[in-house]
Amino acid sequence: MPSPVEDRPGLLIRDSLRYSDAILIIPPDLIQCLTYFDGEQTMRDLHEVLYRMSGDLRSGELGDQLAEALTRSGFLDDENFAQLREARHREFAEAPVRMPAHAGSGYPDDAEELTSVMQHWMGDARNAGDESVIGIAAPHVSPEGGYESYRAAYSKLGPSLRDKTFVILGTSHYGAPDKFGLTRKSYLTPFGEARTDRALVDELANAAGGAIGMEDFCHSTEHSIEFQVVFLQSIFGPDIQVLPILCGSYFRSIYGGGMPEDDENVTRFLGSLGDIAAREENRLCWVLGVDMAHMGVRYGDQFEAIANADEMLAVSERDRLRMDRIASGDPAGFWEMVRENRDDLKWCGSSPFYTFLKVRPNARGTVDRYEQWNIDAQSVVSFAGMSFR
Repeated sequence: MPSPVEDRPGLLIRDSLRYSDAILIIPPDLIQCLTYFDGEQTMRDLHEVLYRMSGDLRSGELGDQLAEALTRSGFLDDENFAQLREARHREFAEAPVRMPAHAGSGYPDDAEELTSVMQHWMGDARNAGDESVIGIAAPHVSPEGGYESYRAAYSKLGPSLRDKTFVILGTSHYGAPDKFGLTRKSYLTPFGEARTDRALVDELANAAGGAIGMEDFCHSTEHSIEFQVVFLQSIFGPDIQVLPILCGSYFRSIYGGGMPEDDENVTRFLGSLGDIAAREENRLCWVLGVDMAHMGVRYGDQFEAIANADEMLAVSERDRLRMDRIASGDPAGFWEMVRENRDDLKWCGSSPFYTFLKVRPNARGTVDRYEQWNIDAQSVVSFAGMSFR
């Protein structure tokens, strides 16, 4: 992403999966040099381009320093990166619980302070509830930026849902396409430990193994489920039961055509989860951790996006058309809109939405709040709070 450090312009590089904790800022003059680390060109090629840029025979030393910084930070596909990745995967696999990854950044890491912040985010809405609700869709954007949509969704969950298993379908931002990430680990937050329904995890793993990444490392860093667990615990207490499922993108369908279930592994998973939904209908509540459009410079667009203005007015109309298809329980109609222009709206919640519509075909939804938020001065994320009956 563009460097946010005012006196250090350039390109900021970090590892979203946290194999590496390093952060590098590549100065503007060296950004084009990154294209030489493509597995085909050589260090000699890099030295030559640096010489042409500067006319200095010693410029090759700068290329060597860049290469050293990248490999030391774990940003090149080499032995150092492989070791970092293996160590992180092993740490997660051996951990007894899924540790909170965003406490202290996305929300307070102190339980008392978190209680106070949740009171601000939720207000009196936490005591409302609608007994007819079977599920909600809430954002996974930073709660500080989207708490009104979180509130709109979570205010629909009434006290009678306290003892249900909350099936959380979260966007897998880094997981493999057409795959679903599972874990048997309980989710730990400053409020306490949310128990994972291991019996249902095992049932899905046994029935749809080819579609599943078991103990998927993405769970260790992904926020789309963690934020939902925190909100659920704030309403029902720490000792809730969850079934956390990370939904990878249906990339092949969006870019290659056809429907997501044209992949037999996806079909098997949707069938297995649908069987569970039908059998366990009365003891499940569904929670989708989903954002919608991602527009502007940060996301590769050639315009500066301003919430609720200019280009984003048209985005709002298109978002609402998609939400209409979701609310009416029309997965095929929704997916046709997602595939349009290879999802130029860049909805990162499309796979959880589609998955839910397929496994709960009788669900009908209501849009309780829709928002656009400038995540930075040039980029906007849209999201909504929805409820399903």
